[in-house]
Amino acid sequence: MLSLTVNGETRRFQAPLDVAGLVTQLELDPRKVAIERNLAIVPRSAYGATRLEEGDRIEIVTFVGGG
Repeated sequence: MLSLTVNGETRRFQAPLDVAGLVTQLELDPRKVAIERNLAIVPRSAYGATRLEEGDRIEIVTFVGGG
């Protein structure tokens, strides 16, 4: 198991896990979120290549349209 802090909340996930897998497990649309890992923005093109490690701090911002 892998312990991550996601938006300030400690959560556990099956390891190994990359950012793309995290987005899938959280049922988020990857086109509508921005992910920060340990204070660094993860480019959408790198979601599949960015492996998450024990204790990582993840911040997820969801874009909401409106008018």
